[in-house]
Amino acid sequence: MQQNETKRAWLVLQDGSVYPGVSFGAEGTTVGETVFNTGMTGYQEVLTDPSYYGQIVTQTYPLIGNYGINNDDMESGRSWVKGYIVSEWCETPSNFRVAMDLDAFLKSQNVIAIAGIDTRALTKKLRESGVMNGAITTAYDESKKDALLEQIRAYTIADAVAAVSCTAPASFPKAEGSEGDYHVVLCDYGYKRNIVRSLQNRGCRVTVVPGHTSAEEILALRPDGIMLSNGPGDPAENTAIIAEIAKLLPSGVPIFGICLGHQLTALATGAATCKLKYGHRGSNQPVKDRDLDRTFITSQNHGYAVEGDSFDTNLGRISHVNANDGTVEGIRYERYNCFTVQFHPEASAGPKDTAYLFDEFIDRIKDAKGDR
Repeated sequence: MQQNETKRAWLVLQDGSVYPGVSFGAEGTTVGETVFNTGMTGYQEVLTDPSYYGQIVTQTYPLIGNYGINNDDMESGRSWVKGYIVSEWCETPSNFRVAMDLDAFLKSQNVIAIAGIDTRALTKKLRESGVMNGAITTAYDESKKDALLEQIRAYTIADAVAAVSCTAPASFPKAEGSEGDYHVVLCDYGYKRNIVRSLQNRGCRVTVVPGHTSAEEILALRPDGIMLSNGPGDPAENTAIIAEIAKLLPSGVPIFGICLGHQLTALATGAATCKLKYGHRGSNQPVKDRDLDRTFITSQNHGYAVEGDSFDTNLGRISHVNANDGTVEGIRYERYNCFTVQFHPEASAGPKDTAYLFDEFIDRIKDAKGDR
């Protein structure tokens, strides 16, 4: 790799530590919440996942960009990360679908990035100290460090769902040749495109609606099923959305929630959420499905979790748990026609072992329609 060692960048964390490195992508200064992702592949999906809104993402895998950026694997229409940190980026990607290299993509998205730092040491710091705010800058001035630290420490992620959600409904037809004909309304809290594709391939017409759409408006669309999508930020701040989900639950329409949708549903039923020390981000998180008595490797991206002790077991049961730390990974609501999971069964990027949950959702729709 012949990266330009004279083009400098610096990562500054809220504890005052400074990591000098090499600039790529856009130039300037960006402030965000510094997190890490352990995936070996899937960097394009990470960069375009709205759930990373407000975050500076560190890739723990040492070489990023070796298969470039293509036009097919975008999980949304743009990149949402506040900044990007890698050990080394590949200037000469090799892939028959490649449209541009990583540097060109980041420049096109105005994402400031840094390479050439010890990402292992950074990840260890974040694991031991917890998620930290930070800044990437191409214009570091030691004499102005205190002012930058003040800006870093004051940073918060706010109104995240409103920032990433669509502003008007959009419709997608079912996949050609797919069996069935079902209508699913997908509430967009920052959805990934592969959720839509997973539904289309199972015979669903999908109507994507803005995250703040009321329960009455959703039910007026006469859906056969309702999807509550993934998304960024603190779930508890979405009080209006939580109130609408509480109205949807008694409707009898099958509801499937993923990631933020899982957390919001738990909050709508009186449970609590908490911020994890450093979150779960990557494609190698082990989750046990208690019903199947099997552990699956899952794709995850979240910094909050449902507090298991706060869940009312009169409403249902905790169906999935994280095999590493025991946190709640899934809930089946026996009082309602609803189930939710913390991880991403639609993957992209990541293992597809838990795609069976989309099949369960379709089975619930069939039962509700009397199609079986």
